[in-house]
Amino acid sequence: MQFAFDSKRYEGLEGDTLAAALLSNGIDIVGRGFVLQRPRGIVGAGVKEPNGRVQLEAWEFDDPNVPATMTPLSPGLHTTSQHA
Repeated sequence: MQFAFDSKRYEGLEGDTLAAALLSNGIDIVGRGFVLQRPRGIVGAGVKEPNGRVQLEAWEFDDPNVPATMTPLSPGLHTTSQHA
């Protein structure tokens, strides 16, 4: 299934999380630190993962600071990195 990250199209498998799909497509940096702008990538799994935060873009609203490890991959999902 197709999804978009930072305005680029990628493919993922059904049942994957956004983090798993990004890693399988070779995307290892999903944002930058707020203060020093150092690159942040996905380093853990589940709800305790501190770095893999993205912004979900929907039709009427944007949802910032969503954990990529807890976001199920869905067709047409549009996300962007934070502070990048």
